[in-house]
Amino acid sequence: MPAQPAPVSTPQSTEPPYPSRRYAWYVVGVLTLVYVFSFIDRQILSLLVRPLRRDLGITDTQVSILMGFSIAVFYTICGIPLGRLADTRSRRSIVAGGLVFWSIFTSLCGVARNFMQMLLCRIGVGVGEAALSPSAYSLITDYFPREQLGTAIGVYSMGIYIGAGLSFLLGGIVIRLASVKDAWILPLVGEVRPWQVIFLAVGLPGILVAPLIYTIREPVRRGLLRQASSVPAAEAFRYMLEQKGTFLCHTLGFGLLALASYASSAWVPEYFRRSFHWDIPHIGIVYGSLVIVFGSLGVAGAGKIADLLRKRGILNANMRVGMWIALIGIPVCLLLYLAPSSGWATLWLAPGCIVAAAPFGIAPAAIQQMMPNSMRGQASAVYLFIINLIGLGLGPTAVALCTQYVFKRDDAVNLSLLAVQVTAMSLGAILLGSGLKPFLRSLERLGRWTSEQRSA
Repeated sequence: MPAQPAPVSTPQSTEPPYPSRRYAWYVVGVLTLVYVFSFIDRQILSLLVRPLRRDLGITDTQVSILMGFSIAVFYTICGIPLGRLADTRSRRSIVAGGLVFWSIFTSLCGVARNFMQMLLCRIGVGVGEAALSPSAYSLITDYFPREQLGTAIGVYSMGIYIGAGLSFLLGGIVIRLASVKDAWILPLVGEVRPWQVIFLAVGLPGILVAPLIYTIREPVRRGLLRQASSVPAAEAFRYMLEQKGTFLCHTLGFGLLALASYASSAWVPEYFRRSFHWDIPHIGIVYGSLVIVFGSLGVAGAGKIADLLRKRGILNANMRVGMWIALIGIPVCLLLYLAPSSGWATLWLAPGCIVAAAPFGIAPAAIQQMMPNSMRGQASAVYLFIINLIGLGLGPTAVALCTQYVFKRDDAVNLSLLAVQVTAMSLGAILLGSGLKPFLRSLERLGRWTSEQRSA
């Protein structure tokens, strides 16, 4: 095994001690709750493909644009300036403002009457959600020492799967209740269809959570070696370009795993509906329950495994675990999408949820590990730019295009899922494996940069 660089440390004598573990985990809990609302609002659309196609007169490909591309493009465009703000301004205020913004636009989806109105509302959701993760990653990194960071970010990232699972679970229940009528009459809104009631039901509660964010304190920005709390954007990008081998392997590799994950979360409900003729409420309850339990297990478990490996001296553990996840995911996809019955498909959906979730904690933890504190928000924004453009932007649409133009039949969505996910996971494993040695060199570069700044 090649020699491992020593972990980078900062002089603790110049900084106050970390807050109590209890309070630090309270902060993670609040941020995770906000992340839950983010993914409830984002993911609910996956249960509504059939009524959206019927009432808006749109195709699978147009639905996929509403699912992913509409959010991803503006999420990524707005993410970089908001990441810059996370390095210089109140991170909790950025998170609170974003939560209110995306909750309002989720609610407005409930009054959309055509494809263009729905598209504009989904763009608003993406803009608001861009405020969350750069600030959340930065906050968590300042509350936890490096050896616990993978676990902490893994727990925060459970919000993806608790939120997505709740969107399916509660969505299925609400659909069943709302469908007792063909239309509802709501004050100030007028007549709405059951699917529109669901957007109002999941969007409005998020506004009530925003004040809770102000119960957490802004922590000390740790590891700053000069008076400025952030470096100029040009310097941050120059530093990242110097580590381009690591960044390309990391962001493209994990981006492809995100593509596989977003593809499955967008179209698995339709796979069960079209292949096994399940109704939407039943799909929502079963899939939502599996996502909450096994998705949360996957994202938190991967972070814990990476932290244990780092304690044993494997400093590129986050990249290494990501590569293993991709390799394990390939046979799981084959068994899931070629299952002969709904029972076998449900059985393999549980490990499928683990594999889909696992990368989302270790990937941002790797970015925090290799970047100086004063650049973490901007680096996180660049990571989220790429990960969401590839994963959220292309994943759902790639499946829809395969179904509509390659297989040319709606009931072949399982084959489209299989082709897209296996291809993405294979390429992702290759890239992450190629990035193992460059990642170690990036840690050495961080050590030199830290020494230079300390002596400047």
